[in-house]
Amino acid sequence: MAVTLDSCPDCSLPARPLLMPFTILSRYQQALARRSQHWSPTTRGLLWTSAAGFIFSMLNALMRLLTQQIDPFQAQFLRYAFGLLVILPLVWRGGVANFMPKNMRDQFSRGLAHTVGLCLWFTALPQIPLADMTAIGFTGPIFIMIGAYIAFKEPMHWERWVAVALGFAGVLIVVGPKLSASGGWYHLMMLASAPVFAVSFLLTKAMTRYETPGVILVWQSITVSIITLPLALWMWEPLNAWQWAGFLVSGFLGSAGHYCLTRSFAAADISATQSAKFLDLVWSALMGFLLFADIPSQSTIIGGVVIASATLWLARRESNKARQRNAAEVEAEAEANGSP
Repeated sequence: MAVTLDSCPDCSLPARPLLMPFTILSRYQQALARRSQHWSPTTRGLLWTSAAGFIFSMLNALMRLLTQQIDPFQAQFLRYAFGLLVILPLVWRGGVANFMPKNMRDQFSRGLAHTVGLCLWFTALPQIPLADMTAIGFTGPIFIMIGAYIAFKEPMHWERWVAVALGFAGVLIVVGPKLSASGGWYHLMMLASAPVFAVSFLLTKAMTRYETPGVILVWQSITVSIITLPLALWMWEPLNAWQWAGFLVSGFLGSAGHYCLTRSFAAADISATQSAKFLDLVWSALMGFLLFADIPSQSTIIGGVVIASATLWLARRESNKARQRNAAEVEAEAEANGSP
């Protein structure tokens, strides 16, 4: 049996001091899994996506601070290199062989696509506000939704179309003026990264059919680190102790965020969970205010309300539909068994 980051056959053994935090985290995760067994796949997917969004918002704020001090390509490499460093104890504990992918080519294809998106994203990051960056990234679900429909034949119920449309309308309220000709080259560069990341996410979704979340997470860090290393060496400059510490924290945040995102892909259809990503605007506005003294504009607040409303509405609709389907299945089974 393959060992993933959230399962290990040796969990009954005393944890080594270095691995104690991971052991405690694993116990909390197991307890949460027991309590959430009755939740619908869509609800679990939405919660995983929301958790990923909050973690990534903290990561984005940290990376914006760092990219304002050093070259973006160097920051990009160190962010993923430290992400790999953070999860190596888990790989060692579970056994390296258990983290070898079934398809190496797919892992590097996904890593290449993600690296291209990262080059655009990291170059624009230090030049635009966090809220603008997040809102522009919300165009990604449109590309993901279309790609999932074409590549995976995922059903697109009318509720999902409405939720995504409302969420995108909220994004336009926030960033519409920024996307004009006077909005700046960096806003357009950030926008160009969205369809590239959509390709990466769709490749991740395809790999969840035969790879574990742990394998995907480990090999994303490996492939992106390898591909971005030449760019980092070209622009390398010395770091101080606080910058090294910041990249170490970014390793924890990035690995945790991508793990949550991969679990959301495995739990439910991509199109069912994408509306939850619009909550990222709330998190980024909060981080921008706390760290950069950015005051959200009226359009940001209005757009955020529209986005959050769409997310909550879809979650409730999907949950109600899941309960109705479960009740219908129970009733049909009872009738088939001849129960009164």
